[in-house]
Amino acid sequence: MSKIDQLLAEKFVCSHCDNTNGHVEHLAMSGTGLSRLLEIQAHRYAFVSCTNCGYTEVFNLRMLEGKDDLGKFLEILFMD
Repeated sequence: MSKIDQLLAEKFVCSHCDNTNGHVEHLAMSGTGLSRLLEIQAHRYAFVSCTNCGYTEVFNLRMLEGKDDLGKFLEILFMD
């Protein structure tokens, strides 16, 4: 579990039922144009779901990680 996943799970409080247990999952999507053609999944999100009622919040990982364009470019080139 990454540091961001751990923080999201620890700090999660459901706005619907006040439960403090959250489950984190990731989703990556391609954009439009060249990234879609080459299947480069540069848009990454974390979904935190309440384990009690299922309410889900979405977080943009690029904003949370604070990566610049050079970091994103290098990550795309050398991704696993």
